[in-house]
Amino acid sequence: MKLVTLINSAFIVASIAFIHGIAGAQTATNNDNNQPINTAINSKNLPNHLTKTSYLKPFNAAFLAYQGGLEDQGIPSGSALITQYQTGNLSTLDVVKAAIKANKVSPEALNNSAYLSGVESQLTSFARYTSY
Repeated sequence: MKLVTLINSAFIVASIAFIHGIAGAQTATNNDNNQPINTAINSKNLPNHLTKTSYLKPFNAAFLAYQGGLEDQGIPSGSALITQYQTGNLSTLDVVKAAIKANKVSPEALNNSAYLSGVESQLTSFARYTSY
């Protein structure tokens, strides 16, 4: 086994270990009465650069799809995701739109070329490293 393959395999295994924290994000609650804390922010009062954030980083959005976290939105997981991506039947936009629908990514991500490029890069990496 090549050292690069071993390192990449270790990276994927470590990422799998941390996916539970990504997919299992919880709503903040008040400890006194266990009611959800109102975290609503009036975006009109925020600087423009603060309103263009996404909930998940590009890697985490792609990895969530890979692990099956977007199957309810029609995105396949694992090798099926990679195959669909490699054959052009699934695009980066499809994954990001599904993450938005799942409320894991903000809609502004569709207009953020750096975010889309990051997701695309991760999908390409998954395809490259799983083809060994």
